[in-house]
Amino acid sequence: MKIQLIISPKSIIVTILLAVFSFNAFAQRDTLSVVHFGLIYPVSSNGQRAASYTNRFSLHTIAGLSANETGAAIAGAANLIKNNASGGQIAGAVNLIGGEARGMQVAGALNMVGKSASGIQMAGFGNIVKEKAAGAQVAGFMNLSGSAKGLQIAGFTNLAKDSVQGAQVSGFLNKAGTTNMQVAGFMNIAKKVKGIQLAGLVNIADTSDYPIAIFNFIKSGEKSIALTLDESMTSIASFRSGGRVLYGIAGIGYNLKDNAKALYAVEAGLGAHIRITNHFRINAEAVSHSLSDFEGGHYFKNSLRILPAYKLGSRFEVFAGPTINYVTHEREDEFSFVEKYLWKNNNSTDFQGVFLGFNAGIQLIL
Repeated sequence: MKIQLIISPKSIIVTILLAVFSFNAFAQRDTLSVVHFGLIYPVSSNGQRAASYTNRFSLHTIAGLSANETGAAIAGAANLIKNNASGGQIAGAVNLIGGEARGMQVAGALNMVGKSASGIQMAGFGNIVKEKAAGAQVAGFMNLSGSAKGLQIAGFTNLAKDSVQGAQVSGFLNKAGTTNMQVAGFMNIAKKVKGIQLAGLVNIADTSDYPIAIFNFIKSGEKSIALTLDESMTSIASFRSGGRVLYGIAGIGYNLKDNAKALYAVEAGLGAHIRITNHFRINAEAVSHSLSDFEGGHYFKNSLRILPAYKLGSRFEVFAGPTINYVTHEREDEFSFVEKYLWKNNNSTDFQGVFLGFNAGIQLIL
């Protein structure tokens, strides 16, 4: 008589779910097993009592179920561990650990730990730790933890309910309480950042002295609206926002020089406050600036500015200082803003030049 074992994806999912929700049914005293191997619960060397065993080594073609793992657990789809795990767990899809995890967890989709985890977690989709994650979490999409100590790296987002004693690096969003450093492609959110907070567009924090983004909404920091004028007679209305030291710049404007065509301006950059006295400081800025008539004519300028600034009362500040500028534009476009250049490239397709200029303005501190 020939017996054929047929296993469908649906039966695998049902079996895993039954095993997970049956944890509480296994009240037997934990039993030590040196080796646990099998196909999927309950087709294994520990049989129907698999959830009461502590194993030193587990190997399952599809999914393994146990009380604890003290060495290595390897499964084609899932490792389901009722209590604690140490050593290493490797699964094609999911490592699910109800208690604490120490060592390494590697999963094709998800690592989930019911209490704390220490060591390294790597997952194609996400790492989820209910309490504290210590070590490194690396995920293709998301890391989620109560708190973290070490490094969190995610393709999309890192979310920590409390503090992160280390760094968060993500492609889109980081969120934490107190943290040492955040780096995100789009936005960072925190209560207190001790080091650098770097984002592609927005930083939000109660306290962050070193935010690096175009827009920084720091409760303990500074925000202002400024009106500036430079050597090309371009006037810019800009929004400056940041912390005690670093800030971001975003502005729009118009060239006031009598040109054949109307030229509109945009600029973005970063700055740093260098405090001298309560009313006097130096603002050092690195800014990219563009003029365009929206009909093909473009004038690009990158500038370094050193701007001594004096505070008038508590809300207004005036500033003015020298700039060094690198400009480029198509040679057929006539931009006669500067007559003397420190350097010009006469061999390139586009015009390139370096010159000294100035920037001056007044800002209202919000």
